[in-house]
Amino acid sequence: METFQAQYDRYRAAVEEALQSLFLRNKPYNRLQEAMRYSLLAGGKRVRPVMTLAFCEALGGEARRALSLGVALECVHTYSLIHDDLPCMDDDDLRRGRPTCHKVYGETMAVLAGDALQAEAFRLISLSPLSAEQRIEAVKTLASSCGGDGMVAGQVLDVDGLAHDEASLRDLCLRKTGGLLAAAADLGCIAAGASPEVRRQAREYAKHLGLAFQVRDDMLDVIADQDEFGKPIGSDREEGKRTFLDLLGLEGCGKLVAEETRLAREAISGLAGSEFLLELADSLADRRK
Repeated sequence: METFQAQYDRYRAAVEEALQSLFLRNKPYNRLQEAMRYSLLAGGKRVRPVMTLAFCEALGGEARRALSLGVALECVHTYSLIHDDLPCMDDDDLRRGRPTCHKVYGETMAVLAGDALQAEAFRLISLSPLSAEQRIEAVKTLASSCGGDGMVAGQVLDVDGLAHDEASLRDLCLRKTGGLLAAAADLGCIAAGASPEVRRQAREYAKHLGLAFQVRDDMLDVIADQDEFGKPIGSDREEGKRTFLDLLGLEGCGKLVAEETRLAREAISGLAGSEFLLELADSLADRRK
């Protein structure tokens, strides 16, 4: 039987191979493609596309049929990181252990690389080997998760300092972090032709996982080793952002991560073939980077 790590590595290798094949055209605007690939191929856990492939396979589908959807999601995630690091936002110099896109290619090119990655995501969905109905549903899912009521709304709540108590911080996380994770789960379900009820369970799993992920991120912003974490430690505090750590302390955050992880597992506990996804929830709760 395939181990959790072997299964994760299989999904991740498929995603990396697909990402490596993107944006290689020889054009006069090659610098744009270089900037896109610089950030897209910078590494990372690839949690979101891995989750997409895992849900598809758990529900009886072929992981390869969900690959374009997972890669599209990773393009959107990468665009959000490029823009998040810009001087007008978080003004970060490091991402995944190396200089951020705007530090290497300049602010203008970084903005354009992010713009292009977002658009390319929807082109990839349009070319996926799924039915027209599935592709439309996938577009709707991804657009909803990253648009004006999703990830971007969460970023507004973040940069404008509108999250100040536990309820508003939960809302921020649900939109900014949980939105793309929910899309990851839902896209895998769509590729597998899952029922509305199963899709609801998958989104519920991802919603709780997203909150646990963000709270753990808040903890790591204080306790992690910067070389291992891959980005500056303590940046949230320097920017005056209010986090779960401010409200609950390290011990309280640890308890919240454990509770949200439990709820994530509970949401899909009745699904056949969910063993990998249950282990994924546990692994993210204990992550060091």
